[in-house]
Amino acid sequence: MNISSANSSANSLFQKIEQVRRRRSKVHDTNITLAHGSGGKAMRDLIDDIFVSSFDNPILSQLEDQATFNLASLMQQGDRLAFTTDSYVVDPLFFPGGDIGELAVNGTINDLAVSGAKPLYLTCSVILEEGLPIETLRRVVNSMQAGAKKAGIQIVTGDTKVVHRGAADKLFINTTGIGVIRPSIFISAHNIQPTDVVIINGELGNHGTAILIARGELALETDIESDCQPLNDLVETILDICPEIHAMRDATRGGLATVLNEFALSSNVAIRINEQFIPIREEVKGVCEILGLDPLYLANEGKLVVVVGRENADKVLSAMQSHPAGKNSCIIGEVISSPPGIVLLKTIFGAERIVDMLVGDQLPRIC
Repeated sequence: MNISSANSSANSLFQKIEQVRRRRSKVHDTNITLAHGSGGKAMRDLIDDIFVSSFDNPILSQLEDQATFNLASLMQQGDRLAFTTDSYVVDPLFFPGGDIGELAVNGTINDLAVSGAKPLYLTCSVILEEGLPIETLRRVVNSMQAGAKKAGIQIVTGDTKVVHRGAADKLFINTTGIGVIRPSIFISAHNIQPTDVVIINGELGNHGTAILIARGELALETDIESDCQPLNDLVETILDICPEIHAMRDATRGGLATVLNEFALSSNVAIRINEQFIPIREEVKGVCEILGLDPLYLANEGKLVVVVGRENADKVLSAMQSHPAGKNSCIIGEVISSPPGIVLLKTIFGAERIVDMLVGDQLPRIC
């Protein structure tokens, strides 16, 4: 054999070896081990089989240490970037109406959306406890991809860490999101003015109640599901009708009461809401009565609070009610000038009471 043909055979062998090395790997373990966070082949197999195969998109497939974007393309969609991050430690991982993966995607999407941004890209970083079943992780990741697809965004980069058994509780997720805000949108709690109207997009407290029941610590049964859902399309519908929204926020931890207190303090106004108009399921009220909880402080994962000028309230409400995520939208209150920084509730008996900021934690680890 001459040198040329020997080189050709060697090159052919090397190409086959390289093809095998670059072929997407499979995880053969049944549980997470410390090797899956070591940076070696076990970690690469896990990333390929679980994350890359599910999140697959042109940006992620580059498998760099970062995702890169075309600035010109972003600037065509708006003049400002919105950037947010959140971590998810919900217990249990799976609950009626959702799971930690769907929650991580929707929670960060919604934080972007209520700023008026169009969400575009997410990261996914996970902390895995040694011993976590691989199929549990696969199910969560598939749920994240389904949520991302539904919302029209891409998960483009991330990170994986493994800790010793007992050093975490199964699985924690961090997601960071980037979105673009178009020039005409300026949403801020500082914009709120007296005579503004307060609107919410549906029933309160379903997520917090669903998590409480799912923990199985109480002998309670109900068909309540989490309201976990992406709100970006609803927000886009609102802004198409009325770009002059004054303030908007999703009512997650601390519930409606905490959001309204933050609004009142930021704009130095008072907000009066009417208990009669606040939509809460009877089952949620029942659970709260049994346990001594206040539904105004219960967590939600698919509810937003909109504050808009009175002159635009009717058309905004109509637009929200026309959308599946806002079909139960209603006006629940108004902004008044005093007492500044205070939220007032008009009760069903006609009296008024102060709704203060949440003190302590009614229900930990709900997101």
